[in-house]
Amino acid sequence: MRFVAPLLLACLLSFLTACTQAPLAQQEAYVFGTRVEVLVAGVPEADARTAVSAVLQEFDRLHRAYHAWQPSELTRLNEAIAAGKPLKVSPELRQLLQDSQAIAAKGQWLFDPAIGRLVALWGFHADEFKPALPDPNRASFLAAARPSLRDLSFKGDTVFCINPSVAIDLGGYLKGVALDRAAAILKERGIRNALINIGGNVLALGEKNGDPWRVGIQHPRQAGPLASITLKDGEAIGTSGDYQRYFELDGKRYSHLIDPRTGFPAPGTQAVTVLIPPGPQAGTLSDALSKPLFIAGARDWSRLAQATGVTQALRVDADGSIQVTKGLSERLKWADGVKGATVISP
Repeated sequence: MRFVAPLLLACLLSFLTACTQAPLAQQEAYVFGTRVEVLVAGVPEADARTAVSAVLQEFDRLHRAYHAWQPSELTRLNEAIAAGKPLKVSPELRQLLQDSQAIAAKGQWLFDPAIGRLVALWGFHADEFKPALPDPNRASFLAAARPSLRDLSFKGDTVFCINPSVAIDLGGYLKGVALDRAAAILKERGIRNALINIGGNVLALGEKNGDPWRVGIQHPRQAGPLASITLKDGEAIGTSGDYQRYFELDGKRYSHLIDPRTGFPAPGTQAVTVLIPPGPQAGTLSDALSKPLFIAGARDWSRLAQATGVTQALRVDADGSIQVTKGLSERLKWADGVKGATVISP
């Protein structure tokens, strides 16, 4: 079994080396099951550290409040759903569920946080993954039950669910929410230039001492980047890859990106990256919208990109070939040794 942490790090500008301009303040943590890094430019280090500390506290709170398998408000809701009972939740969780419901609909339900039972069945509700296949009949049975956020309804802050097979796992959505929360917290504290990286989902604020922030898009099969890109103020970029949470058995890779139509890990794709323009949900969308494009596969991913409004995206096929939308291709700098990509219309 191998585990490779998700990586789309802002490491390509050697920003920890000596610099004649103001130094960068950097803090790291481990939250949401991944490495988190926040860099701040242009302010005294003490001010930066105070602001970043508030960000990391919020990350920890979100992680604990909405954990999918350790006791949390979310697990209490899943227990109520399994028992066929409504549950009054916090206004924050109600808003998260309604927002994720709308985003899942935008992605034609290919990424649906209601399939937590399938994620658990495949062994991904754990920090370490055992190389073992679940009962295929059980996976097919759970998929046939069609658990979906469509099954949720709301009356005020009370959640109702008509499908007891639903178990909500916000792991593929919450990192993006955290990016947006981080940006808001930093701005409230007067921070205008920062880079926030949560396991490969990155949001940029302002610049790095007069230069744009540059980040790398992780190569799904090699150490180091596939390409790099400079980010404008407020842009967010996110990657879903089969190298992030996976196990291998008999030479085959099984990732955590489950196709809700089949109950099995989505085949045929190594990675999908999306670039989202500035907006109040840029971070959230960078996390959530790469996943339906990954699951859609070679035939449908570009059509779904259009349907979701994603105009800048890149897909790496199972054979290593690359497709990229025209808008994104014009901004990428390919790493040495990377063969050309097929440019497609958005």
